[in-house]
Amino acid sequence: MSGGEVAGILVAVFWAILVSFLAVALARLAQTLRATTRLVADVTEQAVPLLADASAAVRSAQTQIDRVDAIATDVQEVTSNASALSTTVASTFGGPLVKVAAFGYGVRRALGGRKDGMPAPEARRTVIVGRTVSRREKRKPRGKRD
Repeated sequence: MSGGEVAGILVAVFWAILVSFLAVALARLAQTLRATTRLVADVTEQAVPLLADASAAVRSAQTQIDRVDAIATDVQEVTSNASALSTTVASTFGGPLVKVAAFGYGVRRALGGRKDGMPAPEARRTVIVGRTVSRREKRKPRGKRD
């Protein structure tokens, strides 16, 4: 055997080993692809019903949001109507009621202060720079405070 034949045998053995490794790698790649295909099929089978349920839930949520929006609109309308009604009632009855109450207070004050025809005694008051202070509430002048 010559050197060329030995080299040829070595190259052939190298190529045989390389082809064997490639064949094993391709076989494992084929197994991985088959397992991936099964996994994708299983995920698809489970995902489709989940997506349908999610879509139904979103539709239901949208229906509820529409209902809440309608309720909020109605509440806003009722609030504005109540505000308008309270303004109307206050302007219609407020002024006259205040006048009646003031008149009644004046009548009670005028009649309540007199007994047996005697006028009510006038409370003594002291005037301090534009302000009236009753006798019980006398204060020291401003410049002489402690």
